[in-house]
Amino acid sequence: MMRNLLKRSANLLLSGFSFLRSSFDPHFTEAYGLPVAVNMELSSYCNLKCPECATGSGMIKRPAGFMDIDLFRKITEELGPYLYNMNLYYQGESMMHPRFFIFPESINGIPATLSTNGHFLAADPERLVKSGLRKLIVSVDGADQETYAAYRTGGNLDLVLKGLELVREARAMTGSKMKVEIQTLLNSKNEKQIKELNKLAVRMNARLVLKSMQILHNERISIWQPVNKSFRRYKEVNGEYTLKSSLPNGCARLWFNPVITWDGRVLPCCFDKNAEHVMGDLKTDSFRDIWNGPRYRIFRREIAMDRKGIEICRNCTSGLRGVKH
Repeated sequence: MMRNLLKRSANLLLSGFSFLRSSFDPHFTEAYGLPVAVNMELSSYCNLKCPECATGSGMIKRPAGFMDIDLFRKITEELGPYLYNMNLYYQGESMMHPRFFIFPESINGIPATLSTNGHFLAADPERLVKSGLRKLIVSVDGADQETYAAYRTGGNLDLVLKGLELVREARAMTGSKMKVEIQTLLNSKNEKQIKELNKLAVRMNARLVLKSMQILHNERISIWQPVNKSFRRYKEVNGEYTLKSSLPNGCARLWFNPVITWDGRVLPCCFDKNAEHVMGDLKTDSFRDIWNGPRYRIFRREIAMDRKGIEICRNCTSGLRGVKH
């Protein structure tokens, strides 16, 4: 354990130094360390149709599927010793994977987080809390069914709450140290329910986290944005909505936190939902070769010199100011 801690610490310093050097020299593109975190897309399928989600709204055109366990093990073997966190989610509902539990049970001590819409929590809560997960994030976007379903189209709040209660009981029974976080995307429908949601979190022995809502369809920003401006991600200028961020050049995600799709493609960050900027394919190459390969180096230079010119950056929270999230 001490050896892994030292390896992770040394890697963090190397990654941090690389990022800082790139901040002063946009032509510097080499990553001395490996990522300290990674997002793994176990499933790109979802059971809900959330209107401002790339998956739920049908905006994703890349093929859908489930990650192969052998590919997952290959990735964790290479990156595991360096990771401070592995996020077992990306664009789909991870717990829809027919062999879901094998993944958290195969992480071999890597700190891991699962984010879920909560509809499958009741299936086997005891196994979930014993699976090795460090943190469980459950999306709850309303304190009653009507408000919840306004965004979580096709969702059943009672089923989610039942799952959360069973997880709470399983944590207490097993002495699990897994943390639970209830996450709410604040919008015009639910912003007045913060007190009720906080009470719910307390009841479930969880922490409530409020997040600004990403809105993919510009014409719907005025519909979904909260009235409370401190929770808004967008500002209105001359009748048009733009991100509050000034989109400064450079981005830490390119040095610390890549995404790996269900079929093994490496993406620069979680905002590349349609895999428009594929850095490499882990079915044919090692992650280390991809991490410092020509595609990554070129993309790091582009972000360092003209981030505003990259489409996937225009809804990014990095550099966002004046927003509670």
